[in-house]
Amino acid sequence: MVYFTIALFFIYTFCLGFTLTSFVKNSENFLERNLMRLGFGLALLPFLGLVLNLLHIPIDWRIILFLSLIYPIYYLIRYHPKPNLNFKITKTDISILLMLLIFFVNLYIYASGAFAYPYLEDDDSWSHALSVKYISIEKKVFTEGRIFHYISPYPPTYDLLLGILHQTNNLMYFTLKFFNALIVSLSTIFFYFFVKEFTQSKNKALFATFALASIPAFMSHFIWAITLSVPLYFICFYTLERIKYDKKWFIVAGLSMVTAFTSSPTHSTYFGLFLIIYLVTKMILEKSFLIYHSVASFLGVILSFLFWWLPMIIKYGVKGTLQGIGFNIGIIGEAGVGAAFRGTGDRIYTFSDFFVAQKQNMINNPIGIGIFLSILTIIAIIFLFFRFKELIKSENHWLLITFVLFIFTLYAVNAARFPIKLSPFRAWMLLAIPVCILSAEGAFNLMSIAKQFIGNIGKFLILSILLIGIFFTSTQQKIAVNTSQNWPPGGFWTSNEEIQGYIWIKENLPKNTKIFTFVNNAVVIGNDMYTCHWCKDVKEYQKQGFNETARENYEWLKKLGYSFIVIDGQTSRKFGVNETNNKIQEFINLNKFKVIFGNNGLIILEI
Repeated sequence: MVYFTIALFFIYTFCLGFTLTSFVKNSENFLERNLMRLGFGLALLPFLGLVLNLLHIPIDWRIILFLSLIYPIYYLIRYHPKPNLNFKITKTDISILLMLLIFFVNLYIYASGAFAYPYLEDDDSWSHALSVKYISIEKKVFTEGRIFHYISPYPPTYDLLLGILHQTNNLMYFTLKFFNALIVSLSTIFFYFFVKEFTQSKNKALFATFALASIPAFMSHFIWAITLSVPLYFICFYTLERIKYDKKWFIVAGLSMVTAFTSSPTHSTYFGLFLIIYLVTKMILEKSFLIYHSVASFLGVILSFLFWWLPMIIKYGVKGTLQGIGFNIGIIGEAGVGAAFRGTGDRIYTFSDFFVAQKQNMINNPIGIGIFLSILTIIAIIFLFFRFKELIKSENHWLLITFVLFIFTLYAVNAARFPIKLSPFRAWMLLAIPVCILSAEGAFNLMSIAKQFIGNIGKFLILSILLIGIFFTSTQQKIAVNTSQNWPPGGFWTSNEEIQGYIWIKENLPKNTKIFTFVNNAVVIGNDMYTCHWCKDVKEYQKQGFNETARENYEWLKKLGYSFIVIDGQTSRKFGVNETNNKIQEFINLNKFKVIFGNNGLIILEI
């Protein structure tokens, strides 16, 4: 079933991307044209889910598949396209194939690292499991009240995407881990084509892509909504760059932006800031008002507002919506009055945090750039100042835009020092974007100098030294973090025995077995089992059922079709050790429950 789901992911995204770009002038390169269709489809798929949700049409995978296939099937029937048998490998194709090699290596690192331990990591992933299960079963993202942390009013498109994918397999653990790693890895493809279009250089794009795959600060396989947010940056800015070939690209850009504005509080906001910086800088440099770029941006904002943010404001109010996404305005500690979205990893960073990459790092957003990439970025900035007059030329505008983004993201990372901040530690992955583009420029500046003095031998010698240097000062450190088996399972667990007990459940009971727990539904659902976390009767019984008799528990559990009940360390922590032990003994004495597994952290009883 998982292979079917993987196939459907590519069918959804490619066919939706094909449909979305059917009326615009696409790239003439076969590989670029079709690989970017995956990106456009990735952007459109969650937006399609939001449209269905608002229209009260089930977000069902069969409906999604039908809508995805309508135009491609029509196109095949109407135009009878014939394959081009005169395919010729160009230098651009070779560059793209090398980029794809980086993508597959990236995917292997992220996926193997994600499955290196038999549990979901940290706390975020377990919460995402709850809302993904809800969407997969209820086929909507609106909820009755604030039941979930990561949907309603929290922007839902990451869990919406995974919820659609989970409908065609019964493995929550696999769905979260694999597709999260896949989406992060797809950043490689989308970043390459964006930089290629942005700089008009396939070689700089390839070097920048290698830098992005190497830099520790850019993403990990951590399961959170930002996984979807950042790849969308590259997709959306690629569409904006394509407007120079065909004005109708503004429609593709605007529709692609909807998911970017509804994927995560911090990085949807950062996307908006990136967009403003990009547009304003570009307008100043070109001395003209970019009407199609502006209309595309307005279209993305207004559609995201209509299909998500307006319904949330109507339901929860402005204050309730802001609180629901974790944003606070007001007094912030000793810093005074300001605005902040604080993260758990925020702190003040030193020079060594940037310059020296470590093999021991944060898991959600690793920090660090590495020695060689840092030096290349500095070299690029030095060359910018020496060649400042040349930057006014239209072919060099991208350098100034990148530099402005670099200054902005450098502030964002260091904003813990200031009253206005937006989760500084989460900005590291955004700093990595201009750093990688600038490092490519720095590398080509060095290679150009070497070529002048030594010829092509010098150019390739410098390139070899840089690639090896980056590998040893950045790539190795990134691989070490993302393949480590020491990622924590979350802060709510009471013991390793409790964790091992749930792993036993995942590996020994049939998938989606109905299991009841008095405390934490996330560990049931996250380990491929089922309980109705959002059902009012279940939530109420979790509060009062512990105080009922074992027979009353048995009758209620049988009535709702539960096969097992788990009494774990979290139950003991909530209700007390003695009370929990007495409850277990009541179940055993009733002879209606059978212990099938037990250790010092967990007991599971068959009903």
